[in-house]
Amino acid sequence: MAVNHPDDVLLLQEFRNASTKEKAFTAIIKKYQEKLYWHVRRMVVQHEDANDVLQNIFIKVWNGLENFREDSQLYTWLYRIATNESLTYLEQRKRKSVLSIDNEENPLTNQLKAEKGFDSNKAEWKLQLAIQQLPEKQRLVFNLRYYDEMPYEEMSKILDTSEGALKASYHHAVKKIEDFILNH
Repeated sequence: MAVNHPDDVLLLQEFRNASTKEKAFTAIIKKYQEKLYWHVRRMVVQHEDANDVLQNIFIKVWNGLENFREDSQLYTWLYRIATNESLTYLEQRKRKSVLSIDNEENPLTNQLKAEKGFDSNKAEWKLQLAIQQLPEKQRLVFNLRYYDEMPYEEMSKILDTSEGALKASYHHAVKKIEDFILNH
């Protein structure tokens, strides 16, 4: 996964110019929308929820891009916003579910089981069920590493966590997923 995007520098310059601002923002959305969607979707599970979170992400990007200091890559900044928005969404949903019903099973697991075509005997569904059993932080680290093939150095910038802690978190996540798959 490329980290240094020279065209992002150009897009940022265009965004800061009033006459090309909207065109540049549209280009940023086109470039990153799919990656961010799947990053969010793996966290929140349902398509509709992922779309809602993605919309919030791009509103935050539109409002904050003017002040983006370029201390990090645009890609890193976008992933940080996407991660924070996903975690905020999950936290809000968790609070709502605690208020409504004390549900023993993970609500994300319930949503996954409700997905069209769900079959717990198929490997890809079993993997998704295993991932949903992980604590949020481990699930996030696992998804970034496994699906996005993100280097620990980049994850460290996005999550503001040491590379060593991220490697340990990923290792524990993999172990828990293996245990879940072997025992279910």
